[in-house]
Amino acid sequence: MDLSDHRKEYATHGLDRDELLPCPLAQFKVWFEQAKSAGIIEPNAMVLSTIDDAGAPHSRTVLLKAAEDRGLTFFTNYHSRKGLQLDHEPRASLLFPWYGLERQIHISGIVTKTSEEESIAYFAKRPYGSQLGALASDQSEVIADRSVLEVRLAELKAKYPEGKVPKPQNWGGYRLIPDTYEFWQGRLNRLHDRFLYTSSAGSWGIKRLSP
Repeated sequence: MDLSDHRKEYATHGLDRDELLPCPLAQFKVWFEQAKSAGIIEPNAMVLSTIDDAGAPHSRTVLLKAAEDRGLTFFTNYHSRKGLQLDHEPRASLLFPWYGLERQIHISGIVTKTSEEESIAYFAKRPYGSQLGALASDQSEVIADRSVLEVRLAELKAKYPEGKVPKPQNWGGYRLIPDTYEFWQGRLNRLHDRFLYTSSAGSWGIKRLSP
């Protein structure tokens, strides 16, 4: 499959230094709201990249559930592949690929677990089916076929009525505490606009990067 001639010119927007807010989280929120307004499908979908104990990278899409001064939060199974990798190496990165706006945001930092109270509170807000699914799936484990999941789901549905599903002990939140943010805006001739925020002594510096 030859894709060498498959390309698109980015000409929708530009990004100037004086457009950027001093706080990267505030800038993230501005771009996030613009992604929502533009109709980007699941603008909170982000690519989480982790490292295994052999040093190999792994990436998958997860959903951002909170963006606050204390960090960016998502929830998952602690015994999943990503959970085990974060236990081994707590550094990770997040990528928001908003192709419809010809934009990307890349964020890196240290990941910590949220409190059990936060995890319980969020689990209680999940749809009934998602709660049952968290109990039914031993995430990342090998199974014979889909019927294993369907049988388990039916058993749990019979056991736990809506509003009574307990949070699994191995399920909860992670919070990435950023030390870098990069805002990328596509431009003509592949001369894209890239700005890197880095944290130092409690404040943020901003530098333009060559594309």
